[in-house]
Amino acid sequence: MPLTHTKDLFAKALKGKYALGAFNVNNMELLQAIIEACEEEKAPVMLQISKGARQYANPVYLRKLIEAAVSLSNIPIAVHLDHGDSYELCKECIDEGFTSVMIDASHESFEKNVEICRQVVEYAHKHNCVVEGELGMLVGAQHDDGEEGGGYSKGGCYTHPDEAVKFVKESGVDSLAVAIGNSHGAYKFKGEQHLDLERLKAIKKALLDAGMGDYPLVLHGASSVPKDLVTEINKYGGKMGEETAGVPEADIEIARRVGCTKVNIDTDLRLAMTAAIRKAFFENPKEFDPRKYLAPARTKVKELVRHKVRDVLCCAGHAFD
Repeated sequence: MPLTHTKDLFAKALKGKYALGAFNVNNMELLQAIIEACEEEKAPVMLQISKGARQYANPVYLRKLIEAAVSLSNIPIAVHLDHGDSYELCKECIDEGFTSVMIDASHESFEKNVEICRQVVEYAHKHNCVVEGELGMLVGAQHDDGEEGGGYSKGGCYTHPDEAVKFVKESGVDSLAVAIGNSHGAYKFKGEQHLDLERLKAIKKALLDAGMGDYPLVLHGASSVPKDLVTEINKYGGKMGEETAGVPEADIEIARRVGCTKVNIDTDLRLAMTAAIRKAFFENPKEFDPRKYLAPARTKVKELVRHKVRDVLCCAGHAFD
């Protein structure tokens, strides 16, 4: 079936109270694992391509791989630019047929962020493409404790509910990535840290009260960094350290129920692939056939994706809503 538009997937996810898994793709094995898992679980899926992935694999190769996946699959598939860092990159992806793009200008001032996002929105909407923006900084749960009395700090790193409303209104973005304690990579937290779910609820309510309806929010840096994968990597020669920690899956489940329509997962895919490859090399040190270590790596990623869509995001079974 052809690519499904991101806006259609968002509408169904909001109605069904599940979250879309947005999985990053860098090579063939990752793509096969994601699509096969979602096909078997009958889950809609968003394939994310980052700037780094485009540089690594070449946009043409990635596009042809996705075309192959779409032609072989019956599930709804959308293609999304993850963390586009410029108008020019977003435009390239829009022209290539991406169903949505993210423009990440969150490192800029509020006003500059709005300006850049609005420029992308103006071009994207003319070409039937959805735009995701980001407000706040993904730096981990220990970086913003709010104000005295339980308020939300405007000077901190997290997304402020009132600013979220102003940002969406002025920029015109179709979805918003929020900072509520999430962060990228395998070293998100120190100790027992959690997402600021009360802040997430406040953001969702502020948008609803402002007349924006059930507005789609996005959770970046949502890998849970499973301890069993870290242990397996270290068992077979890795040195990841004990301080690795991710977003608890229980937090992601609550975020999904509150209204995070799209949940990004990348680090966990890398961990699963690395764990399987290290195990294969350790058990078969004479092996040099890439198929013999990439095949179990693909299977490991597939198992992880099946778990995410079935047990955490709850989008399994919703492919044909």
